[in-house]
Amino acid sequence: MSHLMRSIRRSVTPDEPPAEEFTFEDVSVVMGTYDEEEAIGTVLSDVERVTDGKAEVVCVDGSSDRTPEIAREHGARVIEQEPQGYGVAVREAILAPDRPIVVTTDCDDTYPMEALPEFLESINEGYDVVSGDRLYHGADAMPAANRLGNEAFALLASVLAGRRVHDTTTGMRAYRREVVESIEWTENTGLSAELLLRPLLRGYAVRERPIEYRERAGETKLDPVRGGAEIAASIVKVCLEERLRL
Repeated sequence: MSHLMRSIRRSVTPDEPPAEEFTFEDVSVVMGTYDEEEAIGTVLSDVERVTDGKAEVVCVDGSSDRTPEIAREHGARVIEQEPQGYGVAVREAILAPDRPIVVTTDCDDTYPMEALPEFLESINEGYDVVSGDRLYHGADAMPAANRLGNEAFALLASVLAGRRVHDTTTGMRAYRREVVESIEWTENTGLSAELLLRPLLRGYAVRERPIEYRERAGETKLDPVRGGAEIAASIVKVCLEERLRL
């Protein structure tokens, strides 16, 4: 295995790749947005550039600023809802489109849309979930406390799941539609961890790919202490639920 690849697999290799390869016309890029007018235009321009305008973009928005207006100007489908937290918005976003591949990302310009072709390539190799590993390259742009917290989350999840994972809370992942439709998603702040751990523990083929992590544009909305505690609790809850159902 390449030193630039970390894989969690249900077998040595994924199941047979699809008979027909997916293209960006089969991809929906989705995100929850909340007062991200500083970055949303850059993110959507990057998606359009990398996918040659072929990927659908869906934003579930609870903003009070110009975020939804900017998103529509870039051709995104905007679903407005009252702010109810990260997980509520992202859960709505991943279930809204009907294209066969769903890619989640954040709208703060921290994730490299240039990685989208590699994510799609892994899906075409037969993987069910492709997860961006921000910590592989050090995540120097991430505040030190956040980086240590994410390393702790990954260690906790690895112990409870009995499978090594490296970045449980990354916001950039690609999923086959049947994966997101087959699982009842329950978490809010901890949804990112749940979106990795439930597929993993149900035997789906999951690959973690290293990605570069950039400094965010705009202010974070997450309280690090309260949010960290909620994410840790979500990891424990999800792992125990999935281990008990085996």
